[in-house]
Amino acid sequence: GQGGHRHAHSVSPDGQVLAFEEILAGTGNDIWVMPLMGERKARPFLRTTFNETAARFSPDGRWIAYSSNESGRDEVYVLAYPGPGGKRQISTEGGTEPVWAHSGRELFYRNGDKLLVTDVTLQPAFSAGQPRVLFEGRFDTLPWNSNYDVAPDDQRFLMVQSAEPGTGQTQIYVVLNWFEELKRRVAPK
Repeated sequence: GQGGHRHAHSVSPDGQVLAFEEILAGTGNDIWVMPLMGERKARPFLRTTFNETAARFSPDGRWIAYSSNESGRDEVYVLAYPGPGGKRQISTEGGTEPVWAHSGRELFYRNGDKLLVTDVTLQPAFSAGQPRVLFEGRFDTLPWNSNYDVAPDDQRFLMVQSAEPGTGQTQIYVVLNWFEELKRRVAPK
């Protein structure tokens, strides 16, 4: 691309490809990919009149999750990489900031103050279950990328929470044992 703003999003699991967002007049926010070896020539991966943001490679490198406003509101989608392949909508009532579980069995995303999770299968074919809310909290967001991450064991999250105005304090919350809490909440009575 020529000019515009660029934001790095994700590196493929093999370290070979960078997914980034480029913002240009006319097409808005688009997802590009660039090899990190050899010629390093960037090419558009997803370029539409809508805004595509927050691209994240799946742990197997065969899918990219991202957020797009093509439906009229932000939703989370998954698209085969490098393509061709079908696009799948993951979120059902709005979604931004997708982050894959390291296991490749879940995809997390935000919708306002909610953090949701969808069970996914990557191979032999992609499939996704129904999203469910993991927890809620007033955590900071970024307009172009995910402002949280999941620990390597997929059991904890690191999220940024701004201090209340005027307090001069910043806090970081780590949610521990969320899976046990989820099991407790959904256990049959």
